[in-house]
Amino acid sequence: MARLNFKAGTLAAPLPAVMVSVGDMENSNIITVAWTGILSSDPPRTYISVRPSRFSHGMLMEKREFVINLTNEALALATDYVGVYTGAKVDKFEKCGLTKAESHEVSAPTIAEAPVSLECKVFDVIHSGTHDIFMADIVNVSCDESLLDEKGRICFERAKLIAYSHGEYYSLGRKLGKFGYSTDKKNRSTEKRAPKQNKKSRSGKDGTKK
Repeated sequence: MARLNFKAGTLAAPLPAVMVSVGDMENSNIITVAWTGILSSDPPRTYISVRPSRFSHGMLMEKREFVINLTNEALALATDYVGVYTGAKVDKFEKCGLTKAESHEVSAPTIAEAPVSLECKVFDVIHSGTHDIFMADIVNVSCDESLLDEKGRICFERAKLIAYSHGEYYSLGRKLGKFGYSTDKKNRSTEKRAPKQNKKSRSGKDGTKK
């Protein structure tokens, strides 16, 4: 199949659609972020990319703390709203009916309705073109207790998380497999394998048949 080339652009997809809460319990705001991810597992580190023109940017620079609140289908409308309107004019917690909960390790509030929340402390800020990248240590994780199984493991499949892809929100689809499932012989038995070459017709280094 032929491939087409386009000029360089931010065409990675899908992306997480998270609500990032900033500030403190008295003066706070929420911003929707899709440009976020994991930097390191040990120590656990993450990042968010935010335009300097955003209202939340000043709070981030001042407090150097934030909470990444994962979002689900029930929060899809609120996730979009807090990404459209500015906190300079709207109390997004009140407008969206969201509840401020005190975080365990940071001053920024946790969104109580979020299925999973990551509390973060900034260790560096990189100015990168149109955005500033706030790199942070994940210092605490909280979740809705209904997501835990009998072993205390967070069952993300219960959360009904959503993703963002070029202006549109999607609920996650069906599970295709789990980490390492490609090593299961039952799964690999259906793979297309290249036909074995006949020993009498192997190609030499110069392309001739041996």
